[in-house]
Amino acid sequence: MVQPIPSSVRKAWDTWNIRVVVLSSLMLQTVLILVAPFRKRTGQKLVILLIWSSYLLADWAADFAVGLISSGQGNKGGSRASKLANSPSNDDNSDLLAFWAPFLLLHLGGPDTITAFALEDNELWLRHFLGLVFQFAATVYVYIQTLPINKLWIPTVLMFLAGIIKYFERTRSLYLASLDSFRQSMLKAPDPGPNYAKLMEEYSSMKEARLPTKIEMTPEPDKEAKDANKSVKEDGLDEFEVVLYAYQYYRIFKGLVVDLILSFRERKESREFFLNREPEDALKVIEVELNFIYDVLFTKVVVVHSVKGYLSRFVSFSSVVVALGLFWSLEKHEHEHNFEKFDIVVTYTLLFGAITLDAIALFMLIFSDWTVAGLEKSKQNSVRRYVMDKFLKFKKSKWSKQNGGPEALATPILFRRWSEKVSAFNLITFCLKKGPQKSVPDVEHSQACFPAFFNATPTLYLSCRKVCQFFSVQNAISSLGIEDFLDEWFHVSRKPLTKKLWDFIFQELQRKSEVAEDSETAKRICSARGAYVLRDAELESDNPNIYSNLLEYIENVEYDESLLLWHVATELCYQHEEEDVSRNGEKSKKSDGDRDVSKLLSDYMLYLLIMQTKMMSAVAGIGQIRFRDTRAEAERFFVRKDLGPEKTKEACEKILSLNTEVKPVDVKGDRSKSVLFEACRLAKELQKLEGRKWEIMNKVWVEMLSYGASHCRPDTHAQQISIGGQLITLVWLLMAHFGLGEQFQIREGHARAKLLVGK
Repeated sequence: MVQPIPSSVRKAWDTWNIRVVVLSSLMLQTVLILVAPFRKRTGQKLVILLIWSSYLLADWAADFAVGLISSGQGNKGGSRASKLANSPSNDDNSDLLAFWAPFLLLHLGGPDTITAFALEDNELWLRHFLGLVFQFAATVYVYIQTLPINKLWIPTVLMFLAGIIKYFERTRSLYLASLDSFRQSMLKAPDPGPNYAKLMEEYSSMKEARLPTKIEMTPEPDKEAKDANKSVKEDGLDEFEVVLYAYQYYRIFKGLVVDLILSFRERKESREFFLNREPEDALKVIEVELNFIYDVLFTKVVVVHSVKGYLSRFVSFSSVVVALGLFWSLEKHEHEHNFEKFDIVVTYTLLFGAITLDAIALFMLIFSDWTVAGLEKSKQNSVRRYVMDKFLKFKKSKWSKQNGGPEALATPILFRRWSEKVSAFNLITFCLKKGPQKSVPDVEHSQACFPAFFNATPTLYLSCRKVCQFFSVQNAISSLGIEDFLDEWFHVSRKPLTKKLWDFIFQELQRKSEVAEDSETAKRICSARGAYVLRDAELESDNPNIYSNLLEYIENVEYDESLLLWHVATELCYQHEEEDVSRNGEKSKKSDGDRDVSKLLSDYMLYLLIMQTKMMSAVAGIGQIRFRDTRAEAERFFVRKDLGPEKTKEACEKILSLNTEVKPVDVKGDRSKSVLFEACRLAKELQKLEGRKWEIMNKVWVEMLSYGASHCRPDTHAQQISIGGQLITLVWLLMAHFGLGEQFQIREGHARAKLLVGK
């Protein structure tokens, strides 16, 4: 009888399986603690894939190893005492296997740098709790199998204690980061307000006694005194102050993640602070604030940064160190337990690995933003503040010019707080690069070479054709559902966030915040997606008809259609003016910078609409259908004009040269949702703005970005922090700090009622 697996392979597996899986578990823990922090610093797919696969495999490896040890112990049968009596040499290493089991419990607790890969993982905290119970039982079972004669029972119990603590820390972190628990932790004690029933009873009794009585409303006590004592810092912020202010506003604005309402007082305080900030300082504060949110939702920071957390971490670390000391002092080659040399090496590797991982975690704990925030109450300790201030300078955001281009973020990846990149996806270049769809490879060529064979066997011909179609690359990609993934991989570029772009976004939101004193104005600004800017420009212009025409492409269309229209129009204008800008003098430099801002925002917004559909789901509408129809029409046009990948400018000129006096919908009807040539009409309208064209387009794009940011679900923003972050998330939080949104209780109202009785 032929065995599917050779006996030599099965024997090797039986001998080495536990050792290989245990060491693999340790390796995965090392990868996670070192690489997991990079997922918030880069959006690279390979890095995210490495972390995701390590995250999944780490739990699997630890579970599998515990199962192997438990199964191995059970299959040996018999009591430990009888085995020793029959075989005094005892070379089965049962004591060591039982000693390894708690290490796997330690590994299941995971590193401090990652508890959840996605927000949904936090909702599975109960599953992890049940896992803790079952792994506890399995580990105890393995341990009991080695009794009563286990010379490593004390180190095993110590490692068992450390493993339970680590696993409990992870389960507790997942529970606290689940959205329901996160929301509950921020809810204040119920406030029924003044005792209305008692007040009205007293009021009625006074009225019945015919006493002159009235109810007078008074403002909150000491409100004016509190406002007068608070002063807004107007100078620039050093790195230490950036972290302190970020922590202060994190504690207030973290409620946005779970849609909690903030008070008028919190809005006023934040708004005044950010209105007095420079764009660069505001960006630093928001970056650190988002890092606090990331740590709370995806790491163990909340559990560890507490008195109980410090105590449990001390007990855990001490247990591992003592276990190492006891194992080191044990005579490992005596008659009763003659351990194999390789197993001794594995044991030392596990022990030193556990200590090293804890040491790395301790280093990260000491030099984290949370430690800096904790020093706020001990400002008198100048030594600690001096050390942390020096360390924070390494993490400072750095701007630099690369290859003679504009000044952009270029912080070393080790010290970044987010990816500092803006993704860009362009419809025109995408259609040109994709080109016409190649015909499905078939057997026509073979038929031409061997006509007699194929004519004699028509059935074989049809079968071969179906096989070729089935195995075609395009069909395979579509059937596997990875076409969108590959499109993003090959057709999305990642560009650094330029200083000019961030300054422009900040100044636009700052300008709008200055006029958003009341709730109606703030809501009107948040609901604007380009019309607010155009109406302001219309009032200031000598030729308001131009802006009235542009308003049709915003107010009379859906958001997704408006975004596609302005994207294509921006690209047409950008390519059309490339040569003109290069000829002009100093004026062209500013124009060129404004063009780049519009180009980057335009490509970024299309990337969000097409590639980040979950973020834009609330406003996307039928954006995917419009994009596909527009893409099909563009590809058909480019094929007819024989345009290839390197002819972007020529392609745009061909589109602009088309006569569009008659609206496309009047010719084609509304069956197709393509906006290609309607965008051409928009581009021609934009060219009439001449000197103000790029300024107006920039402002429109910022409004579209702001609209998308304020209408994106907060938990989706939170999820993006864990995979490199997005510019739209920074804008969302900046808008909240400027008081632009519907998440504020803006009306102050009255707080106290007083019953006054006259004489």
